[in-house]
Amino acid sequence: MTNAPEKIQDAYGKLPNGWRLEKLKFFADVRNSNVDKTISDDEQPVQLCNYTDVYYNDRITPDLEFMNGSATEGEIVKFQLKRDQVIITKDSEGWDDIGIPALVAQDMPDVLCGYHLSVLEPGVELDGAFLAWLCRSDPLNDQFKLGANGVTRYGLGQYPLKNSYVALPPLETQRRIAQFLDEKTARIDNLIEKKRVLLERLAEKRQALITRSVTKGLNSDAPMKPSGIDWLGDIPAHWEVKRLRFLLDGGTINGAYKPKDQFSPEGVPFVQMGEAFRGVTFDGGTKDRVLASDAEIDKYGLKAGDFLIARRSLVFEGSGKSVRINSLPEAYLFESSMIRIRPFCADQISGFLSYYFQSAVCRAFFLSITKQVTISGIDSRQLKDVWVPIPPTNEASNIWNACVSADRAHDTVSTSIMKSIRQLEEYRSALITAAVTGQLEVA
Repeated sequence: MTNAPEKIQDAYGKLPNGWRLEKLKFFADVRNSNVDKTISDDEQPVQLCNYTDVYYNDRITPDLEFMNGSATEGEIVKFQLKRDQVIITKDSEGWDDIGIPALVAQDMPDVLCGYHLSVLEPGVELDGAFLAWLCRSDPLNDQFKLGANGVTRYGLGQYPLKNSYVALPPLETQRRIAQFLDEKTARIDNLIEKKRVLLERLAEKRQALITRSVTKGLNSDAPMKPSGIDWLGDIPAHWEVKRLRFLLDGGTINGAYKPKDQFSPEGVPFVQMGEAFRGVTFDGGTKDRVLASDAEIDKYGLKAGDFLIARRSLVFEGSGKSVRINSLPEAYLFESSMIRIRPFCADQISGFLSYYFQSAVCRAFFLSITKQVTISGIDSRQLKDVWVPIPPTNEASNIWNACVSADRAHDTVSTSIMKSIRQLEEYRSALITAAVTGQLEVA
């Protein structure tokens, strides 16, 4: 047995009789791929198994849609996919995404392991399916993570990969463990998937309730009339329809740009995009503070009932996203990727508007006018031209309260389901580690 460091032995725990703790390089051939995505005329056409193919699949099978590429004869011999190989992610922007494995289900001579991946090809004493499960266990996967170097991007080199320690039972035991985990985790994954589908259905139900409430009202028997807006459809006969510009006090204000030399712990809180859109309301809490004059605070300040609207976003679906400002403990400024709007009589209409901006019809309209470039976005003119159905003040307040109540019920159920999913994921992880380290007896 290799004399493994004490911390490695502690991570694996006391292994059963007949098990060994050895370096991976003695039982598997380890190769980091250098096959890039460039197609060259002087190379042979191939298909490439890329990072996302491994990241999103436990097994690599011929029915996956592989990318077209090209490679030299030497690369084809070295990196063609073979049954029982394990492909792992070796590079990532996130530390947690290092060492994610996928098992190659069968020989695929025309498919090559692509860049940012490593091939682990088991020898005669190591079962590929067992190795794939071992790569998912804490004792081995933690070694991969700790072996990766980088700051903004992490990379796992061959040396730490080859010299990682693996727990090896007899070959027949490896196969029994792999089969056991295939069966057990499939049941857990099926249950997790059902719970995730339930979460999606709940979200759809919430969205439908919000959309119906802010466009049709709470009284299903109320007479209706055409709104005159195709995408809005019919609204209650006693409602009005106005452009957003006529509901705003002071129009639209783009956020402040602040250079780095004005960031100071002595300044006022400065709301960034990620901080603003943590939820559908913002109650405070920022990482940065900036120096600001009274005039800037007056122009870019936030108060209860205001809205911040994403005017540009790296993600298309984020364009036009809104957040309602609640009471804040001090003056806050907001950054230039957002637009502030301040409704007239905010205490009466702001709650209704919050849910209208979240509704399916309004979100669909925002996305329909979004400019799809490198950074997607909408501008102030487009925002001010959005049509808004306006109920009487007391009805708007009732709709807001009904939506808040429904949201609380939705959040209670969703939180319970998400907690259950986390517990199942934790159990799955613990089961894998226990099985591949011999702490769990497998029949």
